[in-house]
Amino acid sequence: MIQGIGASTGIAIGKAFVLPNWEWEVPDQKIDVADFAREFERVYEGIRTSKHEIEQIKDELREVVGTEQSQIFDAHLAILDDPVFMNEIQGIIQRQYTAAEVAVKEAIDHFVTMFDLLDDDYMKERALDIKDVGNRLLKHLLGAPEITLPSDTQPFILVAKELSPSQLANLNPDHVLGIVTLAGSTTSHSAIMARALGIPLVVGIEHKLAEPIITGQFIIIDGGEGTVYIGPSGEEIEMYRELQYRMDKAKEKLHTIASHQSVTPDGKQVRLEANISSLKELEIALASGATGVGLFRTEFLYMDRNRFPKEEEQYEVYASVAKRLGSEPLVIRTLDIGGDKQLDYFELPEEDNPFLGYRAIRISLVQKELFKTQLRAILRAGIHGNVKLLYPLITSVEEVRAANAILEEAKQELLREGVAFAADMPIGVMIEVPAAVMIADLLAQEVDFFSIGTNDLLQFTLAVDRMNEEISYLYEPFHPALLRMLQSTVDAAKRHGIKVGVCGEMAGDLRALPIWLSLDVEELSMSAHSILPLKERLLKTRQQESLAIFGQLQHCRTSKEIIARLESFLEKQEEKAANG
Repeated sequence: MIQGIGASTGIAIGKAFVLPNWEWEVPDQKIDVADFAREFERVYEGIRTSKHEIEQIKDELREVVGTEQSQIFDAHLAILDDPVFMNEIQGIIQRQYTAAEVAVKEAIDHFVTMFDLLDDDYMKERALDIKDVGNRLLKHLLGAPEITLPSDTQPFILVAKELSPSQLANLNPDHVLGIVTLAGSTTSHSAIMARALGIPLVVGIEHKLAEPIITGQFIIIDGGEGTVYIGPSGEEIEMYRELQYRMDKAKEKLHTIASHQSVTPDGKQVRLEANISSLKELEIALASGATGVGLFRTEFLYMDRNRFPKEEEQYEVYASVAKRLGSEPLVIRTLDIGGDKQLDYFELPEEDNPFLGYRAIRISLVQKELFKTQLRAILRAGIHGNVKLLYPLITSVEEVRAANAILEEAKQELLREGVAFAADMPIGVMIEVPAAVMIADLLAQEVDFFSIGTNDLLQFTLAVDRMNEEISYLYEPFHPALLRMLQSTVDAAKRHGIKVGVCGEMAGDLRALPIWLSLDVEELSMSAHSILPLKERLLKTRQQESLAIFGQLQHCRTSKEIIARLESFLEKQEEKAANG
């Protein structure tokens, strides 16, 4: 048994197929000065072909895993468009009189080495993106064929040194039982995609292997525990087949409660809604029993194109979702770009700390016409359903009033034009920075509802980038400070008679359910795959008993103490439900 890192949950049992390294042999070719222009053109043509391929992969993948995960390939397109990358290649050709493929190989090696030397696991993972893009470009320059996977339909467990997003995108999930990579981490783009595709993945076993895994070898992987069994015994195979069977049955059982009302045994009803960024994700969420959309991330309408979407384009998408939901709520968050979400066609200024810079509502309030176009589309879509408007990254009352002033301008324009719109659309703000928590009582007097974004609220409160492996241990969702902020926000909302929901990852965390029940939160919005497990837990958890546990949590001094009490409480609730 080898202990690696679990990067995508699930169990896979079967024969291994070891993927050869995707590395092309490049002959050292010398050229004359007269050939420079031809070699430059070969590079340009290779880039054009590579970009076309990546766009195709992105389009196909969007239908399978949704818009957000397919955006991974925007990083690959950005590398091909980066003048620094191209200048490096041209410089090598001119200085060393080498052919295009030799220069590309040297440029890739230069950038990969540079990223690998950085003391940052996240940046090291970006080296794989560069290698992925570079190898695709080399393939076209060399006229090399793709490395193909087994053509038969016998499912296998894929083993590779490292797996690029492009390789993963070309896999047929029906043929791949699971994946093992020698390198990699849970934050890699491949790991994100594997989770979206539902493929078990274990990474980071390179230095644990006494002998390499070979094609045809029987193995077992547990993507939750991060374990790999090479040549397992009959007893181990039997044990994991039984565990796999129980997991499959548990999934089937969950789907039987999709249509059940989400209500506790003592009568507390909680709306379980979905976070979406596309119509595809909406259908998945509805199949999982979502009772509305608590967060529609509109920025993905802007990111998947080469220009800003027009009002009519936006209106059609928003209206389609509203019509599909009927009377169920649809909360549409206005454009939230900046930070890690960039638009190729909208140049943002270089910033030392973009996450604290020009982003989200701050861009909207400066780019008034851009903002107004989106507001007009949302207002028009409001007549087709129960639509609500949500402003992101609010830190002051002034921002809310400024946004509402532009909203009023949009309403007056539509009124003059005789265009139908929802005049009384509810307005809400994201509570995702400490400043918003501290003035929640003031904000509550300006809006109709709060939506707590626990991901950013936690990062800003603890000053922790959760994607930074060096400090990820400090990212504590159950930190006492966050619990106090949650209570303060909900108390302010209730005092002023407005509703409060939660749309961050904690909304779907089973351990947090007693907290939401104790705070009397009525709406939880989460990713589609979290809805049914949370509903199952909700049906067994009493609100009155949650009030008692929350009182105990307020006396805890550490995250570990809080988690231990929550897990103990949930185990007791499970036992009570099992005993009737």
